[in-house]
Amino acid sequence: MSMAQTVFERQAPPRAAVLASLQASVNRPFWLDDVGPRQRLAPLAGDAATDLAIVGGGFLGLWSAILAKERDPQRRVTLLEGRSIGWAASGRNGGFCEASLTHGEDNGERRWAEEFGQLEALGLQNLEEIAEAVQRYGIDCDFERTGVMAVAVEPYQDAALRGDGYLDTQQVRAEVASPTFLAGQWDRHGTAMLHPGKLVTGLARVARELGVQIHEESRVTGLKALQAGVRLRTAAGSLTASRVVLATNAFPSLLRRYRSHTIPVYDYVLMTEPLTAVQMQAIGWKNRMGLADLGNQFHYYRITRDNRILFGGYDAIYNFAGRVDDRHDDRPESFERLASHFFTTFPQLEGLRFTHRWGGAIDTCSRFCAFYADAHQGRVVYAAGFTGLGVGATRFAANVLLDKADGLDTERTRLRMVREKPMAFPPEPLTWATVQATRWSLNRADHNHGRRNLFLRAMDAMGLGFDS
Repeated sequence: MSMAQTVFERQAPPRAAVLASLQASVNRPFWLDDVGPRQRLAPLAGDAATDLAIVGGGFLGLWSAILAKERDPQRRVTLLEGRSIGWAASGRNGGFCEASLTHGEDNGERRWAEEFGQLEALGLQNLEEIAEAVQRYGIDCDFERTGVMAVAVEPYQDAALRGDGYLDTQQVRAEVASPTFLAGQWDRHGTAMLHPGKLVTGLARVARELGVQIHEESRVTGLKALQAGVRLRTAAGSLTASRVVLATNAFPSLLRRYRSHTIPVYDYVLMTEPLTAVQMQAIGWKNRMGLADLGNQFHYYRITRDNRILFGGYDAIYNFAGRVDDRHDDRPESFERLASHFFTTFPQLEGLRFTHRWGGAIDTCSRFCAFYADAHQGRVVYAAGFTGLGVGATRFAANVLLDKADGLDTERTRLRMVREKPMAFPPEPLTWATVQATRWSLNRADHNHGRRNLFLRAMDAMGLGFDS
């Protein structure tokens, strides 16, 4: 059976234009470049002690530190970061801060139907609390409650958008002028846009002002339970703590039993130069919402405060044995594909250049949203598996982990979503083969009017079906 072409193949721009657009780009995350140089924090040296140790200096670790000090200002809190604050997923994402804790309505209702309304309410409350914290602490992170609009780029995708917030072709193009947009659905309340580089550096500032000790270049190489605490070992010292929060996400867990519960999947992103006033007029986008199309291999895109366009997604690359390696950050074929799809989406912007291109690992698990665990009689708590929604969900997760570390029985800890663990991934080469078969099948579905083959239908039946 012959496969149909997608719009990105039917209306592909000249390859020369694609290559020219990437020629001057640098392989660095724009967000971290944009915050400029900052003071490095000294590594842990010698032996130290603390009440609460946090491993990982991204959003989950920083929210855990701040919320711990808000709960008990006298608690000694020490955070250990293996490189520099925010260098990994927290500084490389698209800047979509979503309310969803379950990776969307379909995934949440399918898995936790009886508590989905509660999960939705908790997610919206969490987003409101992020907005309030950003304002209260004076974190200038370009926070905008503009929402997100899903767009159909193939006729068969239109049906999925029917309902509240539906926009027909004329209406969706009046919002953002792309010849690929056939329909849309705008959720105005459940997502904020922000600058993740400014947020992560702002959270680090706040944590230090609250009295948190932060050590960079302090990769934890070992964890050992003691009679009355836990000892963490680094290259230059050790830290003994009463309680430990593990916020390492895409990196191998320090708890061996959970290493097979997540895999790192690489995502790739482009950022344009700032658009001129004429270019902005050509595309509209006055309401500045985030955008995502409905392919299994989907794109996400948004506009920044200085009118750059971020364009990412589509490829989701799993490397054999789940290795997180800097060499995977630069993948020319993914960047060329994204640039081609960008100019199909916005042909009126041909000639625009990309200033930055980057990639990075996202932690995913078999249920596609965060899971929670503990070890060593509850002295060590852990969350991972955010699957691309960690900008917002990490703050909720930080509260769950602190509830668990403090031995509290709360609405959060009683959730079935919090109590249950996802299925672990099988040993290699089975994981690699399964992921490749899934990617191949998703690509075929995108080229076959969205029809999922027997393999994907079987994965869906087991609760393992997913998109890119």
